[in-house]
Amino acid sequence: MTIAIDRRSLVRGGALGLGALLLPGGGRAIAQLVAARGFTHNVASGEPQARSVLLWTRFVGSGDSARVHAEVSETADFARIVAGGDVVTGPFRDWTAKVTVTGLQPGRRYFYRFVADGQTSPVGRTRTLPEGALDSWTIGVFSCSNLPYGWFNAYGHAAARDDIDLALHLGDYLYEYARGVYPSPRDAVAERVLEPVGEMIQLADYRTRYACYRADPDLQALHARVPMLASWDDHESANDSWEGGAENHNQGEGDWAVRRAAAMQAWHEWMPVSDLPYAAYDFGDLGTYFRTESRLNGRSKPLSLDAVLRGGGDIRAALSAFRDGPLADPARTMLGLEQEAWLAGALSASKRAGRRWQVVGFGTVMGQTRTPDRVANWLPADASELVRNRTQAGLAASAAGIPFNLDNWGGYPAARARFLRAAQAADADLVVLAGDSHNGWAFDLAEGGRPAGVEFDTHSVTSPGFESYFRGVPPTDVARALVETNPELKWCDTSRRGYMTVTLTRAAATAEWTFMNTIRTRDPRVAATHRMRTPAGRRQLEQA
Repeated sequence: MTIAIDRRSLVRGGALGLGALLLPGGGRAIAQLVAARGFTHNVASGEPQARSVLLWTRFVGSGDSARVHAEVSETADFARIVAGGDVVTGPFRDWTAKVTVTGLQPGRRYFYRFVADGQTSPVGRTRTLPEGALDSWTIGVFSCSNLPYGWFNAYGHAAARDDIDLALHLGDYLYEYARGVYPSPRDAVAERVLEPVGEMIQLADYRTRYACYRADPDLQALHARVPMLASWDDHESANDSWEGGAENHNQGEGDWAVRRAAAMQAWHEWMPVSDLPYAAYDFGDLGTYFRTESRLNGRSKPLSLDAVLRGGGDIRAALSAFRDGPLADPARTMLGLEQEAWLAGALSASKRAGRRWQVVGFGTVMGQTRTPDRVANWLPADASELVRNRTQAGLAASAAGIPFNLDNWGGYPAARARFLRAAQAADADLVVLAGDSHNGWAFDLAEGGRPAGVEFDTHSVTSPGFESYFRGVPPTDVARALVETNPELKWCDTSRRGYMTVTLTRAAATAEWTFMNTIRTRDPRVAATHRMRTPAGRRQLEQA
């Protein structure tokens, strides 16, 4: 390592660069980092294709800019360099550097590193996508990693495995809130100190928050171990964002277009991602993964029941009118019409090419979810007015056939129907992957009374699930009520943190949810796992 932070700070922080931020009194380490030079945040790779991969690092030079050179080898000793490339970085891109190296071989593991100003970065490992016949492919799936809530043990556990071929991050890689807001000081882990103190609004705020998160040792380990395909959800910009605004963009915070541009710029600087908002990736003849964008470029404004519930009069009639009117409006879209058309065509192209599985990643859950009637009995005596109001709204909406979350696909039923009909028309073996909800879910997806595919949704890395609303209620009771209320839902877990893997074979697509022992301390142990699968051609779930 070439960063100029003393060894004692590194050991105490347990991380490279900003790691001592994660301890009380981390301000000294922050000051050191500001003055530091060299490779500050390890390495990462992403956007793999059969003959290319994108490599990322951050190098702070001693002048106004620095030339960074990437080297790729088939062996860890770099005895023979097989590919490379150069990029110039500087403060104009927060000293981050990305190089797409080409001329690689399909389905091959490679080692890579960077060299700049006579210094050498840590070594990372990546792999290209395979071509031709393929028997198995395993994907690690992550979402919702809120740093002050706890340690990223899910990342560390996945990084220590040798059977994950590709990582997906489906959004909420970081959170925009000010220190002490979400989580509250009561729920935060004291050692996980968040920077900057205030909410992310300006470009400098977003850059600093990425620097803080990317200093985490387990996140660094995952990035250095396996290539990642990442897509943003809302908290990379602001809560419940859409193309024209966000729930958490308020008066006095400036022009949304400026904030949106700052969020997107910092994302592209700090993440191993391309400039394409959506793209397809083939795993030999076994399947295709479709990376989508469902927040900032085409999403219609999320609907709210507030006006309906505050309007007085006949609430049942008002909810029915809402359900059959604004909610059902076919003009409302999650992806934007251009991306919808691309995805429908790409599903068909993958199937025509003979690929077994069509795997689509979304930021939010697609399966239908309504509020169970018994939820009113679960609220603790000290539940906040906000929680009580949301519960009552959910119950009233559920009675009218309205889902409890209008920010996910439940708030865009016409767009959901268009997507599922496109999958049916393509005869796709559809597997939908999603995050956002902080809970683990498995759904059978149907449209027009016919199976359309299945959905596996990952639980969060650290962000709290339903257990934070219904404290004292056995999680098994919550899960049972949800499954009994929602016909598409076949299984859920609403109280544990971790990550998911999805393994594709010619016979089946199998999801395994890994539940970490804790997030309150740095602990790689696993408490439990759960598996479900869908046999090829069936488009329905079964226990694995």
